[in-house]
Amino acid sequence: MNVANPEGYTTPDGRRIGGVLMEMKNITLRFGGVNAITNISFDIRDGEIRAIIGPNGAGKSSMLNVISGFYVPQEGEVWFKGYKRGPMKPYQVARLGIARTFQNIALFDGMSVLDNIMTGRLTMMKSGLLGQAIWWGGAQREETENREKVEKIIDFLEIQNIRKTPVGRLPYGLKKRVELARALAAEPKLLLLDEPMAGMNVEEKEDMSRFILDVNDEFGTTIALIEHDMGVVMDLSDRVVVMDYGKKIGDGTPDEVRNNQDVIDAYLGVSHD
Repeated sequence: MNVANPEGYTTPDGRRIGGVLMEMKNITLRFGGVNAITNISFDIRDGEIRAIIGPNGAGKSSMLNVISGFYVPQEGEVWFKGYKRGPMKPYQVARLGIARTFQNIALFDGMSVLDNIMTGRLTMMKSGLLGQAIWWGGAQREETENREKVEKIIDFLEIQNIRKTPVGRLPYGLKKRVELARALAAEPKLLLLDEPMAGMNVEEKEDMSRFILDVNDEFGTTIALIEHDMGVVMDLSDRVVVMDYGKKIGDGTPDEVRNNQDVIDAYLGVSHD
């Protein structure tokens, strides 16, 4: 595939990937005197599934936090949709079209599945506090519309039977699915997944892999993910960037990465069960 083409490329399975959606240019991130990320550049193309891999401590989560706007790098630039992005608050990032899940599940255990997913629509609600409190007129119509969109996501992720269940009662794998649903409720252009398969059994991984592919295919959502399961990475990803000790040591298709000797020496030659 010709990933150097600014207009995009075609995957081996015939999917069309567009131009650059996000570009990280010479990113360096420091905590005190320690570099978590050192002079890394790569892009994420419109419509692709882009994996970020590397051993523990490589700087992957720090990079995802830079992409999401949670961290602001000391050096380098972040470009999104053709514009240089400056420091932003979380709600501004969400309105820009970026949503994420977390390595450690961040849900409201005492709330139902439905209410948790509804929180993903908060940045799209225009009515004021008073209107929402009395639930009348525009506020009522707005909540009804948002509820309809959330119900479609619930159907899409096949969690209809737990929609009224408090999240705290759910097993781990279903909590992960609910967190994905909440991120999708924000209708992101770019979806960031931080170890979406962590802690799952084989069946749960298969289900999550299928949903990730379906989100990419049916919604056209661009996905960037961190994942340690190399089988999942190689099966799902269009391109992979590899980090080690805060530096980029590989970038390319799954086949290119698995045959990169630097990557083999640093990561792929080690068991990651």
